[in-house]
Amino acid sequence: MSFSRIPLLLAFVYAVSSEQPSAPSPISAQLRELPWASGGLNILHTTDTHGWHGGHLQEAQYSADWGDYISFAHHLRKRADDDGSDLLLVDTGDRVEGNGLYDASDPKGRYTFDIFKQQRMDVITPGNHELYLANTSSREYAEVVPDFKDAYIASNLDIYSAKSTKYEPFAPRYRRFTTKNRGLRVLAFGFMFDFRGNANNTFVQPVEETVKEQWFQDALRTKDVDLFLVAGHVPVRDSKEYDLIYRAIRDVVWDTPIVFFGGHTHIRDFRKYEKTAYGIESGRYMETIGFLSISDLGSGKKDVVAAANPSFKRMYIDNNLYSMQHHSGMNASTFSTALGRNVSQAIHAARKAMHLDHAFGCAPQDYWLTRAPYPANDSLLSLLDQQVLPDTFQHLKKPTIVITNSGAIRFDIFKGLFTIDTTFLVSPFTSGFRKLSDVPYGVASQVLRLLNNEGPISLDDLASLGQGIAAFCAQRSSGTNADTRFRSATCTDGSSEAAARAHDLMPPSPPAGLRSLTGDRGGQQIPLLAGDKPTVPGYTTVDDAGEDGDDTVHQAIRFYDVPNCIGIDAGYSTTTVGDTPETVDLVYNEFIQDWVLLALRFLGKTYAKGDTEESLGGKTMTNVISEWVAEHWECEEGV
Repeated sequence: MSFSRIPLLLAFVYAVSSEQPSAPSPISAQLRELPWASGGLNILHTTDTHGWHGGHLQEAQYSADWGDYISFAHHLRKRADDDGSDLLLVDTGDRVEGNGLYDASDPKGRYTFDIFKQQRMDVITPGNHELYLANTSSREYAEVVPDFKDAYIASNLDIYSAKSTKYEPFAPRYRRFTTKNRGLRVLAFGFMFDFRGNANNTFVQPVEETVKEQWFQDALRTKDVDLFLVAGHVPVRDSKEYDLIYRAIRDVVWDTPIVFFGGHTHIRDFRKYEKTAYGIESGRYMETIGFLSISDLGSGKKDVVAAANPSFKRMYIDNNLYSMQHHSGMNASTFSTALGRNVSQAIHAARKAMHLDHAFGCAPQDYWLTRAPYPANDSLLSLLDQQVLPDTFQHLKKPTIVITNSGAIRFDIFKGLFTIDTTFLVSPFTSGFRKLSDVPYGVASQVLRLLNNEGPISLDDLASLGQGIAAFCAQRSSGTNADTRFRSATCTDGSSEAAARAHDLMPPSPPAGLRSLTGDRGGQQIPLLAGDKPTVPGYTTVDDAGEDGDDTVHQAIRFYDVPNCIGIDAGYSTTTVGDTPETVDLVYNEFIQDWVLLALRFLGKTYAKGDTEESLGGKTMTNVISEWVAEHWECEEGV
């Protein structure tokens, strides 16, 4: 192993605890026992880590780092060796974008690739964030795929080869392997959901086409398979892709157990397909380590009788040392391994090299993305549309409407230091702002309403505009909307097209059967909220196995819906009758450009991308927020 891209790594092991030096100590809490399968198969799962391999440095409940996870896996591997069971490790993508440890380096990921690969994996797949940019997918292909060799699986992903001048498999299509202790014969696949937003150097084949490929059909007919393992950046619930794969397998093999490992929707979930097929999804941002065990799983070894009724159990482990030490049977002095400590030190060295703890200012209070209603004094979106955006665009000489999607914001702001790292946690994206000049006010003023009419707009799937347009047009045709700026032909001809786009691109809904931390809505991963009750606030997951999946017994947390987009009026007032301008400049986050242009088209004005121009000198939301913080939030002396 090497840390060739981590020049500050020390060549020896420090006699210190793992996790990062600035990480808060975990909070002791009531824990449920790990449903370990002695003599069976046990699997650890991570997904959507988004560069948070240094852990959460402002949240005690998720403060363990990647080095701690390496130590944890080491102890569970030893436990498996001791009791004759097996342990596998699976990761299902989106390891990049969302944390300074990845985003602040040049090139991005300079340190994280070597850090991540120190954890040995049995199955690893890409996510959509590995594919947005051509250079990101090229580096993934050139550096990460070779690190994991045949463990990296890409069943429906190709990449363009300059050498052969054609698209070639990104990684092996599938993997067949035998587990170490039980001799279980596993056939593993690795899928990407039907993603369309990838750069043009990669090609994602729709799952419906992939399962018809001869290689896939031949693989399903492989003899002597004890378990089908399907890993991928695909939600385990309400996803057409996994439903297609499940049916394709069952059309050929009706009784062999199947286990699905999912991702993409940032939730904790466990789905029962049928009595011998289950799927697990394990959260986001290194807040959750998923655990799945299968008991009474038959194998082809001569001394093992094939099981008639395998038992599947799951647990969602809070990523902190208190949980890890308990579940591994270790304590503070015995938990950390040499490799784990070295990786923790490498993370610390990388953070120091990139000055991630440099503070722009200090937040005077907590600002919540979904744990406060909008608008509210502690709403992060309210902070943006009441202070940050107005201050940023106050210099404009022309009347302007500014719109940004709430998906441009990824995380809360906590009271205290607002650092370089914080900027990437809050908004890690590279898209800047674009401008359309001299748009009729009557049209431009309707865009925000249209974008917010129906469904969520996120980084991954800005799709629900079509449903919003359809609903808007329905209002007009029923006479409830007197806005004559809608053209009849546009609504008649376009609403069905937009609805179809919405159906294809709509982000997955919260899983049925899960409840939120308030009990009224499910699935979203919510950071720890400090409270004065004896139980630790956190996840209260309800899934197909019941209500006991979270390893920590949590106090529920309330959260709220937020709008798809927010907007401000700059350079003019709408409070005075007759004071509205004839035309305005329309400025928007570049990421939502296609949907802004589509909205304008449905409002009767057609613009092309060539009609747009750069705004704010190319600044991103990350730049906007950090510059505003530096100017407006001071730190107390000594902080």
